[in-house]
Amino acid sequence: MFITFVDIDGYKNLKEVFFEPHKKYNLITGKNAQGKTNLLEAIWIMTGCRSFRGSRDRDYIALDRRFMKARIDFAGGRRLQKIDYILSRDNIRDKRISINDIRLKGTRELFESFKCVVFTPGDIDLINEGPEKRRNFIDMCCCQIAPSSLGYIRKYEILLAQRNAALKEIAAGRGDEAALDVWNRQMSVIGTRICNMRKRYTARLDKICRELYGKITSGAEELRIDYCSNIFGRDEEIDIHTAASVDKYYDRLCRCQRDDIRLGFTTQGANRDDISIKINGLSIRDYGSQGQKKSAALVLKLGQADIYYKNIEEAPVILLDDVMGELDESRQELVFDIVKDMQVFITTCNENSVKMLSSGKHFVMEEGRLSERKS
Repeated sequence: MFITFVDIDGYKNLKEVFFEPHKKYNLITGKNAQGKTNLLEAIWIMTGCRSFRGSRDRDYIALDRRFMKARIDFAGGRRLQKIDYILSRDNIRDKRISINDIRLKGTRELFESFKCVVFTPGDIDLINEGPEKRRNFIDMCCCQIAPSSLGYIRKYEILLAQRNAALKEIAAGRGDEAALDVWNRQMSVIGTRICNMRKRYTARLDKICRELYGKITSGAEELRIDYCSNIFGRDEEIDIHTAASVDKYYDRLCRCQRDDIRLGFTTQGANRDDISIKINGLSIRDYGSQGQKKSAALVLKLGQADIYYKNIEEAPVILLDDVMGELDESRQELVFDIVKDMQVFITTCNENSVKMLSSGKHFVMEEGRLSERKS
């Protein structure tokens, strides 16, 4: 998969940005606050995912503009495709999104059509922040290689919200505890499937990340990644084809529902699970150095890209936002080794900080406008 044409206007500070990227490497340089990250962010939202910077829809539109528009042409699924994305300040909820000139009702088809992996300095939050960050990461990875998984995750979120609302009603004396059985049974089926999905993906991620981290440390440190389910533990098999696993999930929800009523939320299930990341047997979040955390976050993202490529047999587009300058030569070499068959967009303030980049195109961003630097 690779982008053949980009046309963006009115997205934050971007002004009439249109260019034909190189099929391999695209270096985008410029001073801070010129729009380099905005460009990668505009490309990223074409995946149908939320902004990797946490921007809201209304923040996409430049302050002095009424609308923003973005278009990419890309080769994917063995054919040339086009995505158009238009957002108006007058009706922020009415996203005008189309693929190949066919209007979409939502963003799910974007997620199924255009695939990116983005690396940012904020990736260290995968290590430092709480379980929700890691669950969301694993869920997104799973959905990239099996888009149908997105339906299970969204269904679970709806069931969880409904069960939590029922818990509050019961606690307030306005509901019947027996009514929880409806949610318990449905959540048990969907939750077991999600746990199984996460466990299988995490096992694959653990294997590739152990290898990558071993290369970074020359074998001196061992990285391990495990899926920690509060229903099934770390080592128990999760079988979605028999009733045993679903029954165990259901029994746990039933046993904890008195506590859940008292607390007002669901304390057990897929919504409470975590991903354990350890170096030499110790939690990297609690005991790791800043350098170890950055390296672990890097290999998590490299593992995501590698698994997608091997599973789909089509490379995702790689967005490297201001991360290469923080990596020494050996870590940069590892990145380029993984992405060597993928289209890459690299932003940096200092072009000399990116080593081993001998081919591709070099663009300069200045005050929201992009120009190509000819060699």
